[in-house]
Amino acid sequence: MVETGECTVLADCTVLIVDDDDVAIEGVLRSFRKHDVPCRTLTAGDGKEALAVLSGDHPDKKLTTPVIVLLDLNMPRMDGFQFLEAVRADPQLRRTVIFVLSTSSRDQDRCRAYNEQVAGYMVKSEVGPQFARLAEFMTKYTLTQELP
Repeated sequence: MVETGECTVLADCTVLIVDDDDVAIEGVLRSFRKHDVPCRTLTAGDGKEALAVLSGDHPDKKLTTPVIVLLDLNMPRMDGFQFLEAVRADPQLRRTVIFVLSTSSRDQDRCRAYNEQVAGYMVKSEVGPQFARLAEFMTKYTLTQELP
C-alpha cells in the first residue's frame, strides 16, 4: 500500500506467484507485506493451476484486476517453460506480463525465457535478503506501469 496524504492506495493489480515451493512463496508474500507492495496476491502451485486462474476457470481463485505473474521454472505437472508457451499461444493471455523468478542462473534458461517475451528474469538468490529487492522492484513497477 502507498501512503498519499491521508489515504492509502492499493494499486489496481494482482501478482500471481507461480511456484511449487511453499517456503519461497511464503518468503515473497512476507516480503510484500513487510515492504507494503501495493497489489493483491494470488498463488498457484504449477503452470496448470496458473493457467486455470488466468483463464478464469479456477474454482476458487479469481482475478479482478490486471495481473503480473512471478513464474518459477522448475515445477511438477506443467513447468515454467510449458506455461510460457501456453500463455504466448493463447490470444487472450499472450500480453500477460510475466517475470521469471527462478533458482536457475543458467544462460540457456534466461535466453529461452526471453525468447518467450518475459518482462524480466530474476534469480531468487540475487533479489536480496528475504526478497527485499523484489518487493521494492514490484512496488516501483506496479506504480509506474499501465498493465494490459
